[in-house]
Amino acid sequence: GKSEVMKPLVKGFIIAAVHVGLVTSLGAKLLYDRSTRPRVWALTAPYDPSLPIRGRYVSLQLVVEPRGVADPKPRPSFVPPQAVILRVEREKLLAEATPQQPGYDPSELHVQLVERRGEKLAILVQPVAFFIPEHVPDPSRRPAGEELWAEVTIPKKGPPRPIRLGVKKGDGAIAPLDLN
Repeated sequence: GKSEVMKPLVKGFIIAAVHVGLVTSLGAKLLYDRSTRPRVWALTAPYDPSLPIRGRYVSLQLVVEPRGVADPKPRPSFVPPQAVILRVEREKLLAEATPQQPGYDPSELHVQLVERRGEKLAILVQPVAFFIPEHVPDPSRRPAGEELWAEVTIPKKGPPRPIRLGVKKGDGAIAPLDLN
């Protein structure tokens, strides 16, 4: 009868409504975080170029200012990533070492000290993904003398969330990129 046809249809509508509710509440949370949580510009480090853009997302690693992050001398071949808490201080993204827990907790943020182009950098292990429209060239490929920066929100938990990208030339100010 008629009610047999209606059941799957009603179920479908309920599932669709739940999905819309989930997406909307996530969007509301992101907007709320963006307006209430600290935000800061952070230098990005070129992330493994052998990983091409995946479906128009650029994967970026953020350079942080380490606090209390151990840098053993002489350097062993492998220094495990160190758990950190992120905070913003004087317009800088700081990564403060947390007391080392035994074992690796993937839910925590971690910093690794690396050398890139002869420079020692503290890099957030978890990369952030930034969506770019179809027609826009990969903004992470910059000419010499230019640095790519990302403005990010620092949530209570989890990795920073990128808001926009910008370019800095020399000692100049960060110029936000128009990627629309």
